[in-house]
Amino acid sequence: MTTSIPLPLTQFVVKMHSRCDLACDHCYVYEHADRSWSSRPKVIADGILAKAAERIGEHAAAHRLPAVRVVLHGGEPLLAGPDRLRRAAEAFRAALPPGCALDLRIHTNGVLLSRAYCTLFAELDLKVGISLDGDRAANDRHRRFADGRSSHPQVLRAVALLNEPGFRHLFAGLLCTMDVENDPVAVYRALAELRPPAVDFLLPHATWDEPPKRPAALGATPYADWLLTVHRLWEADGRPFAVRTFESVHRTLRGFSSLTESLGLEPSDLAVLETDGTFEQADSLKTAYDGAPATGMDVFAHSLDDLARHPGIAARQSGLAGLSEACRACSVVRSCGGGLYAHRFRSDDGGGSFDHPSVYCGDLMTFINGLAGKGGSAAVPAVPAAVPAVPAVPAVLTVVPAGSAVPAVPVQGAEPSPGAQPLLPGALTPAQLDELARGYGGADTVAVLGRSQLALTRAMLAAAWDASGQGRPEAWALLSALDVEAPAAVDAVLAHPYARAWAARRLAGDLPVGLGPLAALAAAAAVRAGRGDAVPVPVRGGWLHLPTLGRIAVPDGEAVVTGRADGFEVRAGDGSVRTVLDEPLRRVRLAGGWTLALEDADPLRDCHDHPVADRLPDGELLDWTGALREAWELLGRDLPGYAEGIRAGLATVTPLRPGPAGRDVSSAARQAYGAVGIARPATAPTLALLLAHEFQHVKLGAVLDLTDLYDRADDTRYFAPWRPDPRPLEGLLQGTYAHLAVTEYWGTRTLAYDGLPGEAADRARAQFALWRRYTAEAVERLAGSGALTGTGLRFADGMRATVAPWLALPLPAVAEQAADRVRRERAGV
Repeated sequence: MTTSIPLPLTQFVVKMHSRCDLACDHCYVYEHADRSWSSRPKVIADGILAKAAERIGEHAAAHRLPAVRVVLHGGEPLLAGPDRLRRAAEAFRAALPPGCALDLRIHTNGVLLSRAYCTLFAELDLKVGISLDGDRAANDRHRRFADGRSSHPQVLRAVALLNEPGFRHLFAGLLCTMDVENDPVAVYRALAELRPPAVDFLLPHATWDEPPKRPAALGATPYADWLLTVHRLWEADGRPFAVRTFESVHRTLRGFSSLTESLGLEPSDLAVLETDGTFEQADSLKTAYDGAPATGMDVFAHSLDDLARHPGIAARQSGLAGLSEACRACSVVRSCGGGLYAHRFRSDDGGGSFDHPSVYCGDLMTFINGLAGKGGSAAVPAVPAAVPAVPAVPAVLTVVPAGSAVPAVPVQGAEPSPGAQPLLPGALTPAQLDELARGYGGADTVAVLGRSQLALTRAMLAAAWDASGQGRPEAWALLSALDVEAPAAVDAVLAHPYARAWAARRLAGDLPVGLGPLAALAAAAAVRAGRGDAVPVPVRGGWLHLPTLGRIAVPDGEAVVTGRADGFEVRAGDGSVRTVLDEPLRRVRLAGGWTLALEDADPLRDCHDHPVADRLPDGELLDWTGALREAWELLGRDLPGYAEGIRAGLATVTPLRPGPAGRDVSSAARQAYGAVGIARPATAPTLALLLAHEFQHVKLGAVLDLTDLYDRADDTRYFAPWRPDPRPLEGLLQGTYAHLAVTEYWGTRTLAYDGLPGEAADRARAQFALWRRYTAEAVERLAGSGALTGTGLRFADGMRATVAPWLALPLPAVAEQAADRVRRERAGV
């Protein structure tokens, strides 16, 4: 049986050559615990490259990845030669499916970089990263040839090539491995003089078995002090280049995601391919013990889905839950993330494990607190003292966003407390509740549901932000201000069905979900308000999504969105400016002026029970438009009692992937009020039926957020007449309520075919016979469960009253016989 994948892999390190022309004494490949390099082929074979490209392409297609990053690595990858590098680049680019971008990079020590290589890389659009530890004295401490010669002049020559105007666009940045005995001021100045677009400052790899050097004269946290010195210089210079280490801490302190696997709680999505075709985990694990990165998998026998399920990779994708007890209780864990996984290893704990804080724990705490303005290193222990963990979010909260005009709204969690009182008493009048119980709901009644859901969205966003413990991020402050000064803009964005999908995941404990979606909501509201507010928004996967508006292709990192009176401006991390949506939200205008959104871009739309479809091509968009227009006309004709409520509350249709042949697929997500997910069926009448069926789930979910219809402590399982497996009471209730519309749909079509022969008429009568009986039985099963509240029994009476007239309608014996056959088949008789 296929198991689920914790997270698709999107970053791939491909070892082009397993040897190196330098002999750096701090190299994790050759100088640390793992010795696997010595038995591997020197150069990766073309067949392995071709298969790797195929694997990445199929993985990208299966998971609809908008972009993947491939880093050509080593050893020293330039030793593989220009022809093999060309073949690798061309293979990876050709294998990706349409719509998936390739971010192709090479990481080199720079010694062999030449003008010819740069010309090749410009042709291949291959960006270049260079390893350099600072000025000559700093670099020569570790990065030398085997005979002791300095590599510094050759590396400077390589950087000078990349700084030429024709090659500058290839320059990805510099990688500097820290040494606390190097002068941080001299290192920073030497690197800054080279005008790099980015610099990564890396802690030297170490474990509890092989701890990093800590010269006594440099204090208890020398690595933090070194980094803080560089940070002060970087800030004083106006942040002249990107530094992922610094920016990641700044971002995580504000609630955004980290930019590096060595910090933050974001799950790792990295895999390594060695020259012999074997898959490995992150290279840094080579510092733990011999064989630590091994997976036992190879590119020919295993897919990337197989690799993504490997326990070692899953361990680096589990966020807070995957950290040691000390880390989970630490005050800086959301920025630190436990440190780099390899740095947590120690062998004296009964067999060796990574269930420890980082060997750099004290340095990381001092560094993070220093950037947060919370003091220096003197008070920081080597391992942080435990502090109380963030308490679990209770089932019912009362929170509203600052500046909101909406009164306090209790927020229903995943498991409401037993015996809870109605969540918004008085929001629905008794007459409106009775109207909904009958299965219907006019415009005014459904508008009440919409207003209560908007209030609930606000409260859930507030609760999720509050539970994050991230302070008051800029996005939250802006939303609060806009809620006072431009409330219509905020309402328009927060009413988007997937606005609270992020909050629901946060409250459910999905901690790797950062506060980025909150920034996207604030940015969309700022664009709608047009006041000139600027909002930093994290970008991952090459797309910046603005809820209710669409998305823009920009590089990963952080983009600043500014809403203006005449539109918007997006300034990406690379300095580029965009003012036009690449993929705007599609809208379909239907008869009577009603407009539905076709949501095929929102990254949070995947909260349905079925996989969502990719961006619709133009032809499919036209097919959807025609089908929706015809379905809406049919709803008005065949289900007039439902159509008014659908028009008032249904805002979005999210295309889903087609189901198995002959099976119609549709879904409604509890935390996406106003949206239904549907795989476009073959006919417009079926689409009309699916729209009505799923919107019943949407309405009932909103009702259950307002009042208790059943005892939530009841854990009995109940059989629905149309299913072979028992369901919780809410499942039976949801199915029964949805089938009120199904029954009426077939009933009205039966009346339309009254007296007429033909296959369509016979099918309508048989379906009506089947569903009126199924639904009536389900109502009685609910009423007799003993688990309905008084309001729930009244609700069941309303459903019974709707079914009763349909039961009295006479049908031909052949229709009843056809229904009986289906019932027996489904019952296995």
